[in-house]
Amino acid sequence: MALFGRTKSDTDTATIDGPDLSHLSGTYTIDPTHSEIGFSVRHAMVTTVRGQFAEYDGKLQIDGANPAASTAEVTIKVVSIDTNQEQRDGHLRTGDFFDAESHPEITFTSTAAEQVDAETYRLTGDLTIKGTTKPVTIDFTFNGAAKDLYGNERVGFEGSTTINRTDWGLSYNAALETGGVLIGEKVKLSFDISAIKAA
Repeated sequence: MALFGRTKSDTDTATIDGPDLSHLSGTYTIDPTHSEIGFSVRHAMVTTVRGQFAEYDGKLQIDGANPAASTAEVTIKVVSIDTNQEQRDGHLRTGDFFDAESHPEITFTSTAAEQVDAETYRLTGDLTIKGTTKPVTIDFTFNGAAKDLYGNERVGFEGSTTINRTDWGLSYNAALETGGVLIGEKVKLSFDISAIKAA
């Protein structure tokens, strides 16, 4: 996953100024107890519903010296969706939305990575939801690295992107009497990640 180090653009031979994080190179496992994969979407044209997935796992192969060689893979359990409203969560698991019984997992596999500037790192990959795979691009900010109380080497980063849910077959909606629709098509995905380096 190209969240660290320095890289060069295709048109500019100058090195992007940024922290030298080549020493952080290695394999990392996402720690779900200290991370969050969330989403938000407009509801009834007037408010925003927010939720998250409670169960997921992922691995990052970070190459701090050569960001383009970094990779990431994440698998999310659809049944773990949580919007703090049980009836709504149950509906989201049905065929109207994620169809958790037939498509129990959401997956992301990176295909490219780059350092955009001194603080921003961009990851592109294939997002698969409900049997449909489409590319997405996510910009991340590196939050730092530290050794925790148990001696684990950790890195942290956060990022977000916006997708159109109908591109993945999540097209359920209802018209409002006052105009507009019940659920917005644009969904903001957010990531606040803490990952532990393998020994």
